[in-house]
Amino acid sequence: MKQYDIAAIGELNVDIILNGIESEPEIGKEKFAREMTVTLGSSTAIFAANAAALGSKVCFVGMVGRDSFGSLVRSSLEAKGVDTRYLVEGDTPTGATICMSYGEDRANLTYQGAMDVMTFDDIPEEVFRQARHIHLSSLFMQSGLLRDVHRILDAAAANGVTVSLDTQWDPVEAWALDYKSVLPKVTVFMPNEKELQCLTGAADLESAIAAVLPYLGGCMMLKCGSEGSVLVGKDGSRTVLPAFLNTDVVDAIGAGDSCNAGFVTAFVQGLPLEECQRTGNLTGAVNTTAAGGTGAFSSLQAVRDICESRFGQTLKI
Repeated sequence: MKQYDIAAIGELNVDIILNGIESEPEIGKEKFAREMTVTLGSSTAIFAANAAALGSKVCFVGMVGRDSFGSLVRSSLEAKGVDTRYLVEGDTPTGATICMSYGEDRANLTYQGAMDVMTFDDIPEEVFRQARHIHLSSLFMQSGLLRDVHRILDAAAANGVTVSLDTQWDPVEAWALDYKSVLPKVTVFMPNEKELQCLTGAADLESAIAAVLPYLGGCMMLKCGSEGSVLVGKDGSRTVLPAFLNTDVVDAIGAGDSCNAGFVTAFVQGLPLEECQRTGNLTGAVNTTAAGGTGAFSSLQAVRDICESRFGQTLKI
């Protein structure tokens, strides 16, 4: 028996979320936001917290600074039931992101801090022995992990560990990941449609799907925002599932990460891939009913209640 269902490996930071912004920022001018929330941020952390809330046994491998933001990150993860024994405290300050939310869209400004310092050598070997699944995300914000991605994937394979990967957006838009060598080692690839096009350099979505198809190690969960998702098998099969639309969106921060959390939780429970996709679409929609990436995920029962009351759906995990 392994100790963890999921080991989340990746970046850690706090989110300073501004909602109700009167207009877009302009150089040399002051603008107002009506609401502010300071909360656990980073895609990987939101994924881990929400996967734990959904019932998975989750540990986190990441780096924070010896500062108040680092303490907030640790306590927030622990409050969500995430095991933080593998967090590394370093001299570099904890990262932070200012999230300016505009309905279903947002603009982010991030200080990478400690997240850019961690490498494969900071990951204890026992993580690969004790986890059934590893989730890896935001590689382009973590130059050390991006450089060492093959070492991580090879260690997972050597220990019979499945892997999900969500590269997320590349802030410098270089997209320096050799997907042709990386994707064959990944069990579930989880980009959104824009990221997939940028990663492949394809002019349209169909060309982007065709570009990665020969290299899929398992399947691709392609997130399409309000259009839902497309599950693509390595054999070329497709399952298109519309989104569960929330007519009263609070914000969409972390919706993709919450979708990942639902999909992967269902996956480690052994549910069929189509049900994993449905679960991901549902948890992504649940995310939009509260502020921040983890606000709606207070417990598994709370998520089940939202699924039934807001979307008329039963959560099957």
